[in-house]
Amino acid sequence: MTTGSVSPRRADTRRNHERILTVAADSLARSEEVSFNAIAKAAEVGVGTVYRHFPTPEALILAVYRREVQQIVDAVPRLLEAHSPEQAFRLWATDHVAHYMMTKRGLAGALRTATASRGELPMDPYHAMVDSVATLLAANVEAGTVRPGLAPETVLRGLVGMLYLNPDGEWRGLAADLADLLWRGMCARPCGGS
Repeated sequence: MTTGSVSPRRADTRRNHERILTVAADSLARSEEVSFNAIAKAAEVGVGTVYRHFPTPEALILAVYRREVQQIVDAVPRLLEAHSPEQAFRLWATDHVAHYMMTKRGLAGALRTATASRGELPMDPYHAMVDSVATLLAANVEAGTVRPGLAPETVLRGLVGMLYLNPDGEWRGLAADLADLLWRGMCARPCGGS
């Protein structure tokens, strides 16, 4: 084996880990129940493999949550590269944050159960979301589209209002309306809708 190469066993372990997380995320989108047997079967691994990667249902739920939040966070640089700062904020709010909240209801319930003993969500994903909002705000302040001094935590709390949308209803339009309302409150000067 040459320096820098990855052993086939390690590569297989990473693939199994990712397959388990993908299957668990799909399962948690539908229900907050976690079945290691069902996840193992769908991921085409043994149930022992699931337990080696995630010794408890809580560990699996938290790993899925971290992974899902990371995907939302990773969208910010791509959106800022492809769109104006205002459009990047709006797309992130509606196509990523709202979409996540509407399609991951089972994960939300499972996460509440998994964190009940500690009483709070893990802080690293929360800080990652705050950092993402801060990045979007900084780009918009630089573009002159939002006023300086906005607290990213406050903006994130405004986005959490999307949790109250009905996932079985017309949530996309309502999410865009909520993002527009939030945007109008952040504007550097009187602004119109998108």
